Formats: sequence, structure tokens, C-alpha cells
Amino acid sequence: MRIAGIQISAGKDLERNVQRAIEMAHVAIEKDARIICYPELFLTPWFPRREEASLQSWALGASSETLGQFRKLSENTKTVLVVPFFESAQDKYYNSTAIIDSGLLIGTYRKMHVPNLPLYREQFYFSSGDLGFPVFETSQGRIGVQICWDNLFPEGARILALKGAEIIFSPNAASLNSHSLWERAITSNAFANNLFIFRVNRVGQEEGISFYGRSFCADPWGEMASDLAGGKEAIVIADIDLAERAAAAETWGFLKHRRPGQYGSLVE
Repeated sequence: MRIAGIQISAGKDLERNVQRAIEMAHVAIEKDARIICYPELFLTPWFPRREEASLQSWALGASSETLGQFRKLSENTKTVLVVPFFESAQDKYYNSTAIIDSGLLIGTYRKMHVPNLPLYREQFYFSSGDLGFPVFETSQGRIGVQICWDNLFPEGARILALKGAEIIFSPNAASLNSHSLWERAITSNAFANNLFIFRVNRVGQEEGISFYGRSFCADPWGEMASDLAGGKEAIVIADIDLAERAAAAETWGFLKHRRPGQYGSLVE
């Protein structure tokens, strides 16, 4: 199966961001991609770099017209789209990702671990996720999501692996020349849980912050399943065989050799 990450930048023209993202998805679909993932909060400029309450107006409901354009794209092309967005729901705001399969919104993941760092003032905007770690049964396989900082907390990937995820999609907005650290973190999580992880990062210069791209897919053996992208807009393609998940799990046996009864201190 062929899957793709759309490594893209975002400007102040929000509708142009949408149209550019859809144009790039069509190119990926022409290359036979069946699942397509976008970067973290790709529909807007990186607003969490500062605290500004007026930017909450950029938040979307799950049934918004903007997401409707991606549902239409998914329906017309019979693809699965992994679409990060700034979500407004029941008087709260979340850093979320919608999973759309053949035009249907089959579920949403809300970022569980929300940082509060220079240029990443996310706690000002977002509540912590309250939907747990769902595995989405799509027409192309069982997938999970871990958004950016989530990937540095290995419990989420392990939960998704135990629940049967075959691919974890990792929308990112990473900067600060941290690419080597992220490559180690993603490949380690993929190997420790014997599944695919596709990291899709932003690119571009945005008022004092530089997103470096370098998107890639790691396989269940902890190796690269795609080329490592550069620092410009790109479509990253990975040709994967979901049977590799079972083969790696049988070889290494990490999940079946766990000792849950000894892990109580993790939640004390």
C-alpha cells in the first residue's frame, strides 16, 4: 500500500492554505496514495508562537465548511485523509486531527500532551485531549494519531500498538534544529512497538520560527520506509506492507513479553 505525507507551509490567506493542501493531495492521489496525512495545524499560520485570544476565531467545528472540503476530496477519491485542525467543541478548544474515510468523518484525536514552551504557547489555546488513544478502523487499515509532542511520551504509542494500530500518523510542527532528536524518537517508537510511524512536519519561515520539514516514515523494524524529505514543500511517499507489522512483532516479541503486573509505578 502507498501512503503519503504532505509537507506544507501555511500563510495568512486561510482559504489559500486549504486549496494548496487539496492540490498537493491530488498529486499524491495521482501517485496512488491511499492514506494522506498533513502537518500539525497546517490550515493556519503557527499562531501558538504567542498568546493572542483573538486567534481563537480560527477554531473550527468538526462539521465546518473547511473540513467539508476535505470530506468531499476523500469521498471523490475514496481515500483516507488525516487532517489536523484547531477544534472548537463544547466551549473548549483542542489541537485535533480528523480521520476522514471515503467522505465520512470516522473520528477525531485530540492532542493529549500540550506543551507550554517559548514559541509553543499551546496551553493558552488548547485543553488537553479527552478522547483517549483511539484506533480508527479505516478502509486502508487500523491507524492511530500522536500529534507532535505526544511522540515524546512513549505510553501513547504503546497503547495504540496494544489496541492493534498498524500505522501511527504523527503530524508535527517542529523547529529549533531538532530533526536528529525527532528521527531517533520516531524510529525508536516504531521499533519498540513494531508498527509504522509516519512523521509529517511543517516547513517555512513564520515570524521568528523556522519549520524544517524532514518528514519520513519509519517501519516496524525501526528503519526508514521512505526517503527523508528536505526543508521545502514536498510529498513524501512510503510504500508499505502491513504484513511487516506481524513479522516484526513475531521476531521481537515486545508486546507478548510485557509484564503489566509490574508496571503499576507508571501510574502512581
